[in-house]
Amino acid sequence: MNGRVPMVAMDLVIRLFVCLLVWAIIPSELARGAQSREIKRVLILNSFGQDFRPWGAYAKAIRENLERLSPWQIDLRDHSLVSARSGGEKPELPFIDYLTALYSEHPPDIVIAIGAPASNFVQHNRQRLFIGIPLILSAVEQRRVQLSNLPDNETIIAVSHDFHLSFETILRVLPETKRIVVVNGTSPNEKFWLGELRKDAAAFNKKVEFIWTDDIPFQQFLEKSETLPANTAIFWHLMNVDAAGISYEGNNALRQLHEVSNAPIFSYDDGFFGNDIVGGPMYSVLEISRLTAAVAVRILNGERPRDIRPAAIKYAGPKFDWREMQRWGIRESNLPPGSKILFREPGIWEKYSVSLSLITIVILIQGGLISGLLRERHRRRLAEVESRKRLVELAHLNRHSTVGELTASITHELNQPLGSILTNAETAELMLTSSSPDLGQLREIIADIRRDDQRASEVIRRLRSVLRKTPFEMKCIDLNETVRQVIGFITAMSRARNIILRCVTTSVDLTVKGDAVQLQQVVLNLIVNAVEAISEADSSEREVSVTTNLSDDIAEISISDTGPGIAAGDLKSVFNPFFTTKPQGVGMGLAIVRTIVEAHQGHVSAANLSSGGALFVIRLPSARGRSILT
Repeated sequence: MNGRVPMVAMDLVIRLFVCLLVWAIIPSELARGAQSREIKRVLILNSFGQDFRPWGAYAKAIRENLERLSPWQIDLRDHSLVSARSGGEKPELPFIDYLTALYSEHPPDIVIAIGAPASNFVQHNRQRLFIGIPLILSAVEQRRVQLSNLPDNETIIAVSHDFHLSFETILRVLPETKRIVVVNGTSPNEKFWLGELRKDAAAFNKKVEFIWTDDIPFQQFLEKSETLPANTAIFWHLMNVDAAGISYEGNNALRQLHEVSNAPIFSYDDGFFGNDIVGGPMYSVLEISRLTAAVAVRILNGERPRDIRPAAIKYAGPKFDWREMQRWGIRESNLPPGSKILFREPGIWEKYSVSLSLITIVILIQGGLISGLLRERHRRRLAEVESRKRLVELAHLNRHSTVGELTASITHELNQPLGSILTNAETAELMLTSSSPDLGQLREIIADIRRDDQRASEVIRRLRSVLRKTPFEMKCIDLNETVRQVIGFITAMSRARNIILRCVTTSVDLTVKGDAVQLQQVVLNLIVNAVEAISEADSSEREVSVTTNLSDDIAEISISDTGPGIAAGDLKSVFNPFFTTKPQGVGMGLAIVRTIVEAHQGHVSAANLSSGGALFVIRLPSARGRSILT
C-alpha cells in the first residue's frame, strides 16, 4: 500500500507537467500562426525608375531580404519618381494626388525610399503624403539629408561617399594614369554630385588631369571614348539623364561605353559591378539592402524608427573583376591590401581537380612502382655482375685444376719439340766444326728447329689461353674454332691415355655471342670428363666424339664417349654443385659447365647412349637467332 502512493503522486505530477507544457506551447503557436497570416503592406519608392542603376539593384535586394526575414505576409508595392529626371514641383503634384488616392483606404505600414531623389521627395511632402507612416530612407548619402532634423517616425540607412579614395585607387592600380574621365549626368541629383566630385578631384590636380563629360550628349561621348589618349581611366558616377535630356535605364549606358571604350572603367557602387567595370572600393548592395530589410522588419514589429538609426555605411573592401584586369593588364601586386578578385577563370587544376588528382595519384603510384622496379633491376644487375665475377674466378680456378690434371700430357707435348730442337742444335754445332759444312743440310736443320719451336710455342699459347684470367665479355665468336682450339690442346692427353679423339665440325657458319675463354672451358671440362670416364672403365672401344651442328638457329655441341655412362639415378644430379662419383673429385666441373652455359642463355643436357657411354649436348642461341633458349 505504501509503495503505491508515491507512484500515484508521481503520475499526477507528470500529467500536470504535460498540461502546463501544452498550455504554454499552444498560445505561442497560435500567435505565430496568426502572425504568419497577418499582412504587412510595404511601399518602395524608387528614384528615377525601377530599372535605373544602381537603385534598381537595391530595390530588388531589399524585396528579396524582406521576404526572407519577415514573419508576415508582405504586400509589396513599387512606385518610381519619374519627375526626378528633370526636377520641378509641377510634375510631382499629380503624383502626390495619385499616391494619396491609391492608399487612402489601405495605407502602407511602412515606406522605403531608395536614393536621394525619392527620399527628398517624401520628406518634402510629408505634410500631404504618408502622414504618420514610418519612413526608411535607404542608400542616401548623408550630405543629402539633415540627420538632426529627422522626425521620430523616420530613420535612415545612410552612406558616405569617398570619391577621394576612388581616385586614389585608380592611380594605385594604374600608376601610369595621366587623365581621368568622369562620367556624370545632368539630372538635379547628378548636378549636385558633380560639384562634390569636383571638390574631391581638386586634391589630385597636380597628379592627373580630369575631364568632365556632363556638358555633351552621352552618344557623342561614346564616339570620343573609342580614341581616348593612352594612360586614360574612366570613373563612372551616374548617367541617368544626359545633356540631351535622354534617360538611360538599367545598365544600357554603361554597357554601351564598355563595348567601345579603349580605357578601363571604375566606379563606386557594386550595383554597376559584374560585367563592365574593373572595380575598386565600392558600396555593397547586399550589405545595405540586408540592413534596410532588417530595420524594416523591426519597425513593423513595433520598434520606433528614431531608436534604429545605424551609422553611415562606408565603402566595402575593394574588389576587382579578374576579366577586366586581364583585359587592361592590371597586375595583382598593384591592388590595395585586402582586395578580392572575382570572376577569376578557373585554371586547369580547378576545372579538372578530381581527374587531375586521380591522374596524379596514378602517376605517383606508377612512379613508385617504376622506382621500385628500377631499384630491383639495379640490385639484380649488381647481383648479376657479382655473380659473373664469382663465376669468372671459379672458372679460372677450375681451369687451373684441369690444367694441373693435364700436366703430364702438357709436359710430353713440350718435351717432344724441345728434344728435337736440342738434337738439331747439337747436330748443327758438329757440322759447323768441319772445314766445309753442308749448307743445305744446315738449312734443313734450322727449318726443323723453327718448326719445333713453333710447336712448343703453340702448346704454350694454348696453355696460356686456357689459364688467362679475363673479365666476362660477350662478343661474336666462331664456335667451330673454339672447339678446334680445345681439341688441339687436349689431343696429347687423349693420346697418352690411348683414347681416340674424333672431332667433326659443321661446314655452316656457327657464330654465337659469348665469352670465348669460358666456352672453351665448357668444352674442355666435358672432354676431360669423358676421357676420365673411359680411362676408369675396362672398355675395348676407347673413343670420344665431338661434333657441332646448327639446327633452327640453335648452335649445338655434342660430346659423347664409350665409357660406362651415367647411373640412371644420377642423371638429374650430375650438374648439381659438389655432386661427384670420383673418390678425389670436388663436384664442381659440371656445375661450372651448366652455370656458364646458362649465363650464355643456353642449355646443357646429359643422357646415356643406347650403345653405351654418355652424351652431353650444349645448345646455344646463334648470333642471328633467338636471344634466349629455354
